Amino acid sequence: QVQLVESGGGLVQAGGSLRLSCAASGTIFSIKDMDWYRQAPGKQRELVATYFSGGSTNYGDSVKGRFTISRDNAKNTVYLQMNALKPEDTAVYYCKLTYSTGSYPTVFHDYWGQGTQVTVSS
Repeated sequence: QVQLVESGGGLVQAGGSLRLSCAASGTIFSIKDMDWYRQAPGKQRELVATYFSGGSTNYGDSVKGRFTISRDNAKNTVYLQMNALKPEDTAVYYCKLTYSTGSYPTVFHDYWGQGTQVTVSS
């Protein structure tokens, strides 16, 4: 079993900052990637940022230059530092973990967190 605990969401004014955290625990042998997605009301879920196992990162176009994803491998935790927030960043933010359990052959699984609400007021 795997658990993802997300925290750090809340209400902030436009131009402000928030830091989201997502801590993974449970039957995890290795972590491949950790991602942040978001879903605004009436819209499809979209990729915000990815932290790949090799240390490289990827960002959605709408957050480049404002958001930074980082990861603490010792804590199995991924962070999303969000700066210069805009009202259009308002959404439920979800953490996604891609991991293996150590079985052979290696199979990677995806697991989603419960989501944390981020609301940016104008």
